[in-house]
Amino acid sequence: MKDKYSITFKKVFIQILFTFVFLFFSTNLLKAQSKSNDLGYWNTKIPLVSYRLPPPPPGYKVEYIDLDNDGDPDVLRSITRNGIPVQWIDDDDDMKIGDLEGDTDNDCLMIDRNRDGHYGSYEDFIVDWVSIDGKKADLQVFVENDAADNLLKPWSGGHYMWMIDTDGDNIFNYIDWDSFNLKAWMHNGVADFFKDYHGKSAFMKMHSAPAKFNDLRLNWENPFLFYDPDKDGLSEMAIRLCDSPKSVAGTKDPKEITMFDGTIDWVSIAIDMDNDNNVGREFDFDFTLSFRGKGFDYMDQVHPFKNLRGLPEADQYFIDPRWRQITELIYPNHDAAWDLIYNRGEWKEVYFVWDEDDDCLRWERVELYEPRNPFKIGQDKGGVDNHRQSDAAGDRGEWDTDNSGKGNLYISPIDGKIHLYGAEWGCWRIDQNAGSFQGMGGIYENYGPGRTQKEPNSFATIKYTDTDNNGFFDQMEYDLNGDTIFEHSVSLKSIGIDDKCQVINTSGMKYGDFVKLKRKMAKNQWQNALQAIAIAKAANLNISWYANMMSPKSVRELSNYGYWLQQYIYRDLMDMAVRTNNTTYMEKLDKAYFSGNWPLLGKIKP
Repeated sequence: MKDKYSITFKKVFIQILFTFVFLFFSTNLLKAQSKSNDLGYWNTKIPLVSYRLPPPPPGYKVEYIDLDNDGDPDVLRSITRNGIPVQWIDDDDDMKIGDLEGDTDNDCLMIDRNRDGHYGSYEDFIVDWVSIDGKKADLQVFVENDAADNLLKPWSGGHYMWMIDTDGDNIFNYIDWDSFNLKAWMHNGVADFFKDYHGKSAFMKMHSAPAKFNDLRLNWENPFLFYDPDKDGLSEMAIRLCDSPKSVAGTKDPKEITMFDGTIDWVSIAIDMDNDNNVGREFDFDFTLSFRGKGFDYMDQVHPFKNLRGLPEADQYFIDPRWRQITELIYPNHDAAWDLIYNRGEWKEVYFVWDEDDDCLRWERVELYEPRNPFKIGQDKGGVDNHRQSDAAGDRGEWDTDNSGKGNLYISPIDGKIHLYGAEWGCWRIDQNAGSFQGMGGIYENYGPGRTQKEPNSFATIKYTDTDNNGFFDQMEYDLNGDTIFEHSVSLKSIGIDDKCQVINTSGMKYGDFVKLKRKMAKNQWQNALQAIAIAKAANLNISWYANMMSPKSVRELSNYGYWLQQYIYRDLMDMAVRTNNTTYMEKLDKAYFSGNWPLLGKIKP
């Protein structure tokens, strides 16, 4: 018979052990639940893309407010990650008790980011969706308010940005819901932006809070248009139209800090001429034309939108509700922009930039070379790449500073390339194999001051000049060794070549016409290269060294390899003539090469 005290002790011990184990697991479970509740939604503070606003933690009691006394809620108040208060305004009157969030077709989301108890005040941001037909969102506006002490500074923080879903893909802006910041320039791969830059789309934007605007129907980039002529979901053309803000000096009225007068005075047209963009390389613009000057008035380009006006009773929540009260936006749309630029615009100057090394995967890369020093390199250093978003090397810029050429183009025999008619001079800063590739960089998320690109220590440069001011380049200067001294110069006049060419009138062109033009240029360039190869063989020049350029596989390679094959053969033949002191051959070689007529050399040996 067992000792009854021993049995009692065992029972007590088991009970104590069970209680300890229960308390241990219960405490750790509560801690885990508490930790989970601190984090809220599962996708928080982990290295995954935060696509959506985190819902309130389980068990949180949502508050509902009936503003119009119709018996159903018009406002939903809740919290999101880290207990940040959020408020939804039900602009389409379909909210119900029990909802944890509003909808993203016709509601307004307000984030009290600084937790001061006001949802549409300083430092807060708002996302508002607008549906025209009540089925899905057609527009989205993002508003980010400045801090109170920035209200009288025109460009200091804040955003006012409209997205228009012209292609019906329901893609709008991208917001990082983990940090509660606009990150429209986040992208997958090289250039697959989360924001809807692709296909046929449009947005209007200013890096400033709307409280500083005199007219909230207008904007700075007003608009930025993306075109998809082949309907593949990618953008083959982009037109950026800007109404430069005119600040009022000394004003104390925030609404006069960012003044728009309804005039587009800066335009950039970017075109993918060979239509070689694809998945993994979503942007591949080849050149831009930029018009600058007085521009054109666009106040007659009015676009009313149904349901644009938000719920009037909710105006009380906004420090500046004016953008919720408008019923129309004013901007040139996809159909009107081209005609307005060419037929209404009064322009002072035209810039042309060509992406020679084909590494520009965003429009700024190929629009921002400036008529400055050909050799100085670096952001704000006074060179052609002075702008922070320009490519340090690899692009060719040309500048018509009196708009004598009206933005027209021509294919020059001087190098077989497309040039800007009327340009006084141009500069190609060579980066033959895109070794100085800038990529996308972090400046787009944070508007930082610097480049991410490794700038080359030296680079080859070709300068073009129109010495007789007839609109066509007639002189080329070469600095191929990168010492900033042009060691070789050629004048078309001196070798008896007429620089005049057929002018290509861009005002009447459509996207398909630009594609045909690029193919024509590429075909001509390659045919000239084949002629150069024949001449090289006749001169006993071993061209097998250049085999990697002799099997082009695309329109881009036809033009690029066609140009470089001719340049290498020209230099090799020149070298052979120098070795034999054959000056007569060198003169004929120059004429053959710079006229694009290699057969002029015939069977003459260097």
